[in-house]
Amino acid sequence: MDTVPSDRLRLIFCFLAVFVCYFYYGILQESITRSKYGDQEESFVYAKSLVFVQCVINAIFAKLIIQLFEKPSIERTPHWLYAVCSMSYLGAMVSSNSALQYVNYPTQVLGKSCKPIPVMVLGVIIGRKRYPLAKYLCVLLIVLGVALFMYKPKKGTDSANDHIFGFGEILLLASLTLDGLTGVAQEHMRANFQTGSNQMMLNINVWSSLFLGIGVLFTGEIWEFLNFTERHPSILYKILLFSLTSALGQSFIFMTVVYFGPLTCSIITTTRKFFTILGSVLIFGNPITSLQWAGTVFVFLGLGLDAKYGKTPKKKSIDTEEIIHSKILIAKNAA
Repeated sequence: MDTVPSDRLRLIFCFLAVFVCYFYYGILQESITRSKYGDQEESFVYAKSLVFVQCVINAIFAKLIIQLFEKPSIERTPHWLYAVCSMSYLGAMVSSNSALQYVNYPTQVLGKSCKPIPVMVLGVIIGRKRYPLAKYLCVLLIVLGVALFMYKPKKGTDSANDHIFGFGEILLLASLTLDGLTGVAQEHMRANFQTGSNQMMLNINVWSSLFLGIGVLFTGEIWEFLNFTERHPSILYKILLFSLTSALGQSFIFMTVVYFGPLTCSIITTTRKFFTILGSVLIFGNPITSLQWAGTVFVFLGLGLDAKYGKTPKKKSIDTEEIIHSKILIAKNAA
């Protein structure tokens, strides 16, 4: 008798935890990358260093979870596979953060919400997977929504800023493609090596930290980043919170999948993305036209229908599709 109220409380807790973590994550991400700092109004352009800090904290967080809550197990996944997966994972995160220097946050969130498109396309091409007709219809609805959101009618005078597809959108497209490759690699790990989500999170972030650490040292960006934080120490607090909300958000997504399944998790993450866009419009004053709002509704309608009707039947042992996302992304993915 007590299980129903406890399940409801747990669901409410998971919803609020994912929502708060990734909503605040999005606000911090936009604040870090689009704010002006100091009297000279400097911009934060150190996307690789930001992702490096995020990967280090993600790895530490995953290691703590494994040490505290998991039993010792044999690691079967080859390290080279983690290394390859971390490259696409890294590229997706750096491209996504860099895109915010050229597009506003609602555009970035909506673009990253289109992850089912490259995952499906690359799944067909590389993984030779088959999807139900409902999946293709949902993706078509998402594509239509993106087209409406990105469409900018010609005005009387041409402006350098009146572009339909600029460098920021190219970075988002690259991020989506790399997200798709990451998804294919992670699916391969789960199917062939039964890789646990926390082990995956730990190893991918360790390899990403290694690669990115070498990169920022070789290019010298790390020293420019440290000089920037010395000039503007207040940003360190934002970066730390940004990384912590990312790691916490991933763990709460995992908890939601374990207790309520990927469908409930998809609904929660899709809902929070919509409200993240709304929050960005209200807090940062990013303008959204009525046509873009219509496109946004189409995209999230497609995502919701895809969560309900577009899933390919799977065995119960492989029921963790939504666990890893740096767009979590994400994100996300973001959640």
